[in-house]
Amino acid sequence: MSSDKRNKSTPGESAVRKPAVRQPGASRPAAPHTTAPTAAETSLVGKTSAGKKAAVNETPEKPAAAKKAVAKKATAKKAVAKKTAAAAGQDPARTTATKKTAAKKTAAGKAPAKKTPARKPESRVAMVRRARRINRELAELYPYAHPELDFTNPFELLVATVLSAQTTDLRVNQTTPRLFAVCPTPEDMAAMDPERLEELIRPTGFFRAKAKSLLGLSAALRDRFGGEVPGRLEDLVTLPGVGRKTANVVLGNAFGVPGITVDTHFGRLARRFGWTTAEDAEKVEADVAGIFPKSEWTMLSHRVVFHGRRVCHSRKPACGACAIAPLCPAYGEGETDPEKAKKLLKYELGGQPGQRLKPPADYPGQPAPPMAPPAAAS
Repeated sequence: MSSDKRNKSTPGESAVRKPAVRQPGASRPAAPHTTAPTAAETSLVGKTSAGKKAAVNETPEKPAAAKKAVAKKATAKKAVAKKTAAAAGQDPARTTATKKTAAKKTAAGKAPAKKTPARKPESRVAMVRRARRINRELAELYPYAHPELDFTNPFELLVATVLSAQTTDLRVNQTTPRLFAVCPTPEDMAAMDPERLEELIRPTGFFRAKAKSLLGLSAALRDRFGGEVPGRLEDLVTLPGVGRKTANVVLGNAFGVPGITVDTHFGRLARRFGWTTAEDAEKVEADVAGIFPKSEWTMLSHRVVFHGRRVCHSRKPACGACAIAPLCPAYGEGETDPEKAKKLLKYELGGQPGQRLKPPADYPGQPAPPMAPPAAAS
């Protein structure tokens, strides 16, 4: 290889090659040759520098004084909020926790509720079987079921039933002894002074309307039925103040004629048991009459009413202490805890007196106390 080729180098090698060591007295070597930047490179560098300056100018940093002012405003707002909460008697920390809890509850409330599987519809045959089994269970639970109005004859039962509207049987039983001591027969009652009659029945409530009905039915018994209570439904419902419920009570308990007594307790339980969906008393009577044999109607009425007064209350049913809970579609509407449910039981099941002052001999509870005598005028 020739010396010319050895000395020839590629562009850029001169920049990498180490400079030769200068001998003493030798002249300084010439500076290595460098290529001048082109116009395009110069333009690109200028644009890049301008872009960086523009970016810096577009997002200037907040001076320290501005940051301190913002912090002061935030601190002032917190102080005002604390003072307001203190003036209102609230704890700021507790208020914040309450807000968080409310937010969680709201979020939970908006969550989709789980769908419970639909209960299989009950056939008519299955419902009738279940209803008759409920009747048998109630018969075992209340073998002493009876009308809870004190009476000794059909007239006393008729009057007591009319008085029992919008009040308790206990209040009626505490009122009728004085009433029947003054007017034991329809003739005696029809001849009474209205104001005197109103005063005697005042404890039962609605005494003016009830006095009017008693005077009217007593006069009708005297004038149309020879002073005797008729033993037919068609005749009884023609008397003032006497409807189907009162007529069925009298027929079933004074004459032995089967009848279904649909009072508020009976209607409520018939719907809870799934025997009917009707609200009208006559429709309820017709629906229930189609489920049970006629011979059961009177005692069925007593058992259902007993259960409604003692266990299956309107507001707080004692579901946890109910003997027929497995047969009841409405189980769970009331208290299901057994111990808590026991505290809701009433009358003889709850260790309290019953409603009759003179209950039947087989009644397992205590007789009701008589009404306290009126206080003597000073």
